Amino acid sequence: MTGTTTPPPLLKRLKRALRYGVIRVALALVGWLPARALSELGDAVGRLAYLVAVTDRRRALESLQVAFPHLSEAERRALARACFRHLGRMTAELVAIEELDRDIDDWVVWAPDSRAVLDQALKRGRGVVFVSGHVGAWALLARRVALAGYRASSIAKEAPDARLTALIERFRASGRLQTIWRGRPGAARAMLAVLKAGGILGLLIDQDTDVQSVFVPFFGRLAKTPLAAAELALRTQAPLVLGFCHRVDGRYRLTMREVNTDALQHDEAGVHALTAQLTEAIELAIRTHPEQWVWMHRRWKSRPGVAPGGR
Repeated sequence: MTGTTTPPPLLKRLKRALRYGVIRVALALVGWLPARALSELGDAVGRLAYLVAVTDRRRALESLQVAFPHLSEAERRALARACFRHLGRMTAELVAIEELDRDIDDWVVWAPDSRAVLDQALKRGRGVVFVSGHVGAWALLARRVALAGYRASSIAKEAPDARLTALIERFRASGRLQTIWRGRPGAARAMLAVLKAGGILGLLIDQDTDVQSVFVPFFGRLAKTPLAAAELALRTQAPLVLGFCHRVDGRYRLTMREVNTDALQHDEAGVHALTAQLTEAIELAIRTHPEQWVWMHRRWKSRPGVAPGGR
């Protein structure tokens, strides 16, 4: 039997159309500005968003209370405000992507010793499982690697609006980055094919999503964490590289290191242990620049032993 997809309600379709229209108009209005000016504009928008996005602000403050209970309320509010400002800057800078691409070496500094980590891993001929989180400028991280001539693919979740998904795909393709859309038919085979061909497969594993996951510690509390990166690395014996792209002194700095998996078996315990190890590394990267993570994400939404939607 062939299933049919029920179209979303009219109000939801109207909201999506409005959102898409606002994005296109905004791009048209400010797309001519240079990247530095857009960065300052994004900072201002982030300040405003902190004031008006009540739900996201509340969630960010709740997350920060979990992660940094020793901070005062004023310190957590300052950190949440800095988070909104950072996300505003990063998003606005991407509007000037053609300028960023021309000057990518200056915008995203990638030291030779860090690049050598990736080169050495690729020489083994099994591809590379590349792990990061929504830290710093994760979109520029993938773009920097792809524009340097590496065969890079990454996993992404489709937007609720197909037009937005298409816009995102065009943006990523313009940076020579192949997208594997999570949940689409053949996605798992496509991931394995990337590694078999000796390419780089990028995964972000720092959010509570509807994929196969395990619970591991994150800032002292168990958090539902995707296990695909650990599963793929142990299953295929592909080298596993961690990378982050933090904003430092007005530019982004890309750092990488390989994770040794020799002592781990491809079994449930090994996958769990490796996922915990990777999550610990992501937590450390967040602690280094705590304003550069998406604190409004409900990272501890799911709880062990509680079904989705349960209490």
